[in-house]
Amino acid sequence: MELSLLAAVAQVESRFDTEARSQAGAVGVLQLLPATAAELNLDPLQPRTNVLAGALYLKQMLARYRSPELALAAYNAGPAAVDRVAGPPSFETAAYVADVQVWWHALKGCT
Repeated sequence: MELSLLAAVAQVESRFDTEARSQAGAVGVLQLLPATAAELNLDPLQPRTNVLAGALYLKQMLARYRSPELALAAYNAGPAAVDRVAGPPSFETAAYVADVQVWWHALKGCT
């Protein structure tokens, strides 16, 4: 996975805010649900392990879908929702995917 993709997800998810919290209960830089982090055996409240858990989860979604667009949709809305409709399940998720892609392409090649 490209670091620029992970950075783009962090930008869109939280603007790199380690204290970010969502209404759905997601926390940290990569806005992980506690259950997702627990499945990975990592603490979502610690910035270092939040980023590691987010990277591992995104890597799982990329391996599962073999499509960055579908992987990003699953990261945002969950794989069950993506599987139900074979794509982004809502306008909000489609907009999320587009936002991450804009940042991803802007960050490619940065060192």
